[in-house]
Amino acid sequence: MMNKTYPRTGDLQTVYLNAVIQDPSIEVGDYTIYNDFVTDPRDFEHNNVLYHYPIHHERLIIGKFCSIACGVKFIFNCANHSLRSLSTYTFPLFYEEWDLKKSDVASAWDNKGDIIIGNDVWIGYEAIVLAGVHIGDGAIIGARAVVTKDVPPYTIVGGVPAHTIRRRFDDATIALLQKLQWWNWPVERIRASLPYFIDGEYKSLTELIDNL
Repeated sequence: MMNKTYPRTGDLQTVYLNAVIQDPSIEVGDYTIYNDFVTDPRDFEHNNVLYHYPIHHERLIIGKFCSIACGVKFIFNCANHSLRSLSTYTFPLFYEEWDLKKSDVASAWDNKGDIIIGNDVWIGYEAIVLAGVHIGDGAIIGARAVVTKDVPPYTIVGGVPAHTIRRRFDDATIALLQKLQWWNWPVERIRASLPYFIDGEYKSLTELIDNL
């Protein structure tokens, strides 16, 4: 857990997200940041995690070292009106009005499960991630994309609905990065390896592995 809220002195638009999260059903890894230049980024739970009601016990899990841009929304299952019924109206939700059982409230919508975001994921401006989506490590979500299905590791997606644009690296580099899982290293080891990360060359990556 981060022991400070703001990564940069004087920048009140960017927060370490797990320093401001209170809901135990939202898990965020260290160094993951959220930037908001419209509202207070400390209000992330209220403004960005939507339809996240206790009835499903669903979770939002975000890994370490993720970058989440202003206005990104995570939309959970209670936004999903059931497609199994003949009407889209949520009759079970209004059980008092229609003399239905309170225990059947959850049948008013489809339950697609938790939202799980990997490590080192970049989610662009005003993107929307829907219930049940899993986004792999190192993926990039384009601005205003609507992510309706899983995104493989180190893949760039964009559009409505989001589709694959390209993979960030070749198979060998992706395999090495997934093997390294550098986000789980001790902080000092990450700090010492920053020249390799910033350089971005395959040769540097293999050199890093050789020096481990």
